[in-house]
Amino acid sequence: MLGASVRADVRVDWRAAVSLVGSVVKYLSVAMLAPMLVALYYGEDVGVFGVSIVLTVFFGIALERLDDDPDLGAREAFLMVSLTWLVVAVVGAVPYVLAGMGTASTLADPVNALFESMSGFTTTGATVMGQIGFERHSHALLLWRQLTQWLGGMGIVVLAVAILPELSVGGAQLMDAEAPGPGIEKLTPRIAETARILWQAYLGLTVLQFLLLYGLHLAGFAPNMGLYNAVAHPLTTMPTGGFSPAARSIEAFSAAVQWVIIPFMVVAGTNFALVWKATQGRPRVFAEDGEFRFYAGVMGVLTAVVAGLLFAGLGPGLSAIPTEVRPIPGSTERAIRHAAFQVTSIVTTTGYASMDFNTWSEPAKYLLLFGMFVGGSAGSTGGAIKVVRWLVVLKSLKRELFTTIHPEAVSPVRLGGRPVDERAIRGIYAFTLLYLVIFFVSVAVVFVDAVRIDYQLSVLEVMSAVAATLGNVGPGFGAVGPMNGYTDFAWTSKVYMVLLMWAGRLEILPVFVLLTRSYWQS
Repeated sequence: MLGASVRADVRVDWRAAVSLVGSVVKYLSVAMLAPMLVALYYGEDVGVFGVSIVLTVFFGIALERLDDDPDLGAREAFLMVSLTWLVVAVVGAVPYVLAGMGTASTLADPVNALFESMSGFTTTGATVMGQIGFERHSHALLLWRQLTQWLGGMGIVVLAVAILPELSVGGAQLMDAEAPGPGIEKLTPRIAETARILWQAYLGLTVLQFLLLYGLHLAGFAPNMGLYNAVAHPLTTMPTGGFSPAARSIEAFSAAVQWVIIPFMVVAGTNFALVWKATQGRPRVFAEDGEFRFYAGVMGVLTAVVAGLLFAGLGPGLSAIPTEVRPIPGSTERAIRHAAFQVTSIVTTTGYASMDFNTWSEPAKYLLLFGMFVGGSAGSTGGAIKVVRWLVVLKSLKRELFTTIHPEAVSPVRLGGRPVDERAIRGIYAFTLLYLVIFFVSVAVVFVDAVRIDYQLSVLEVMSAVAATLGNVGPGFGAVGPMNGYTDFAWTSKVYMVLLMWAGRLEILPVFVLLTRSYWQS
């Protein structure tokens, strides 16, 4: 009787939400065709993706049949988006487990496979793969790793809204629940058309980067950037993902490649609505947009300071780095290149490395740690707190100082010339506070768990691991540095960080909304 009473009070149509999750999962099998074709081309085992496709289709259809005519409201949209990111990560782990079975691969462990899959879809870029390279893993499996980031970058649900007619109704609620940042700007009256425009811009930039990288290779400026790498890196640059197929990340490629990737990371961390408007003959939107100016200013200042530190040679481990990659003290080009690359990579939460920044001085590393909390722009593929929230916080603090001196003054916080709603400002403060609380609590949880298994980590290493997973950045410092990984953490910490990546990608609040009783009951 009690169970029946509780069910009667539930006001969320969970069957409709789960049914739509099934639709998305079913079509995820289409994406698995690409690595299967790659396996055929390289003469690798096609069974891994063949079996994965069959399982994905059956699972998706089984979920879809829970509701033949799903009706989507605001509550169902929250549930559908949150569940989608969890379920696609679980389904996306299947190829890793199948490929790892019977081998010494760390991915044979389902927890590791789930970690890698969630890291891919949320564009975090943290890895538990251990050794990365074609000697250890197939071309097809590595491509799947990169493809998960590309699918997750602009948003799986945004893609579903763009191509699935059944999601066109309620699409705005879905995109608001999923989109990184405080909200998504409608570029056209129809939300499905807006979703298609965003994905077209995303696809166009991915193709442009491929052409430039492969062109460098053909011209002799990028010896290691063959066809596979030229395809793989745009798939992980534009989503600010960072899953390079090279074990040494972008350090394995020439300076020309690094210079080309920097502006694409900058664009990936920019509001895609601005990018689209610029392509419509309005390039001045960048100069007119306060958020973009702040975003560019933060990266410019951080780059200048870090470049100065590298130029001065303030790094105890620099002498141990091969001269062909290290920023030699006194070398202006190398100092600026590595500083610009690493600052851009961290601030936009891409996670690539042009060299092992573990060897840099403590001041430079703390500047990068600060960059992990900045994040990209609203409406970009970047993670973390987001530039626009910091901008509103700073402007409102400035307003508070002004009204303290002039209590009779009416001084709204303005963004782009328009006043920001006071409710939105409170929401931004709540999000920022919640983000920092989760960060510090998570540092304690992961640190205690590391002590439990006698895994020796410094506080900076744990802080960077938590900041990198919660902010969807990827690499941290020390044991989780750009040339290392998360393999040695206890399985409990890995599961916890899977949840951090999931919550970070969903901007935290939707996850907490699901945990409230009022959400489930009227």
